Amino acid sequence: MTMTMSDVPDQESAAGALRREFIDDDLLDRLVACSGERGVELTGEGGFLPELIKAVLERGMKAELRDHLGYDKHDRAGYGSGNSRNGTTAKTVHTEVGPVRIDQPRDRAGSFKSCLLPPGQRRLAGLDDMIISLYAGGMTVREIGHHLEATFGTQISHETISNITEAVQDEVAAWQTRPLEAFYPVMFLDAIQVKIKDQNRVTSRAAHIAIGVDLEGIKHVLGIWVQAAEGAKFWAGVCAELANRGVKDVLIVACDGLTGFPEAIAATWPGAIVQTCVVHLIRSSMRFVAYQDRRAVAAALRPIYTAVNEDSALEALDAFEKSQWGQKYPATLAAWQRAWDRFIPFLAFGPATRKAIYTTNSIESLNYQLRKIIKTRGHFPSDAAAVKLMWLAITNIEDKRARQRAKQAGLPKGNPRKASGKLIEGLAIQGWQKVLGELALHYPDRFPTTI
Repeated sequence: MTMTMSDVPDQESAAGALRREFIDDDLLDRLVACSGERGVELTGEGGFLPELIKAVLERGMKAELRDHLGYDKHDRAGYGSGNSRNGTTAKTVHTEVGPVRIDQPRDRAGSFKSCLLPPGQRRLAGLDDMIISLYAGGMTVREIGHHLEATFGTQISHETISNITEAVQDEVAAWQTRPLEAFYPVMFLDAIQVKIKDQNRVTSRAAHIAIGVDLEGIKHVLGIWVQAAEGAKFWAGVCAELANRGVKDVLIVACDGLTGFPEAIAATWPGAIVQTCVVHLIRSSMRFVAYQDRRAVAAALRPIYTAVNEDSALEALDAFEKSQWGQKYPATLAAWQRAWDRFIPFLAFGPATRKAIYTTNSIESLNYQLRKIIKTRGHFPSDAAAVKLMWLAITNIEDKRARQRAKQAGLPKGNPRKASGKLIEGLAIQGWQKVLGELALHYPDRFPTTI
């Protein structure tokens, strides 16, 4: 992630203190009132804030030039120095509040380079951040260009916007290949559908997201993979990539009956158990049930997945098969029978572990947020573009939530504190100590000796 919790309060408090030291609230109120009375907009071309930025940048660059030359303007110390001021160059800079036309100072030797506005730069850094944030929110390149022009009067070419968003590709690649921990007790895998343009055809592909739970019970997004190949071949590549990034062992992998995944897991981590998500299994089996019967069928299925052990679960499955609902909906029964081998590992664990691996819904909220963003995009030009947007979206959402929590950190608990918690990255599993204890008893030889 590009922002940490510790960064936010310090930056805001320092900026706020500096503003209050030189510009009090009364002065700001008068400025806003006068702007309205005189018909001067705060933002956009000809607005007050662009004019303020112009003044600050120009005075800042003049101070930089003074330090570069070693003497003030009109100071006799500059005579015979070999370099001097040489007027200004007009330049338009695009900012978050609109275009700003500034006069950039020059020196005769051409050796002066401003740190505030380096040569060739025509955008302030904040505008790049805004463009990336809009892109992460699901807006297309054309929509971002229209938004900037309509809101701030800033015209930026589609090519420039595309280059700005493309610049984060190196960060995405570094994130997707970063080293991982050697041991994850639990790993979750889930997928969302994305549309990819391939040879003038738009095809639907599954973008799989892996969440690893470390020994502290903290969740981490390990990677995102768009399924271009089918079944075992694809998952063998994903597992090999995770192993090459340092993952030596996994105890339990919870997923939604992915084709070829058990085989790939067995080849990479022979001792790992592949557990079908129970909630997904219930949902898929209920797909065949008429709406008016779903409550009764769900109640009839409950003894199966709440059984104390495998024998009891098998008895409950037999009882369902002989019941009126098993007779009426054989497809529901068949769904459980097909998934039985991937369902029963769940029954070997205690209540705490069952609760932790019962469902992949721990990443459902993440998928929900991503689906909202992806839906607005229609389709992507490539698999890499889809992964880039999802990574940006995750980063953007986590950073926004971190800023909200930082702003409300000093408020009392209860209604005044309404900031959202962590979406997924860094989120802790509740009751993890009990889960860890159960897993340590179940796998005494698999845990690192340092815990």
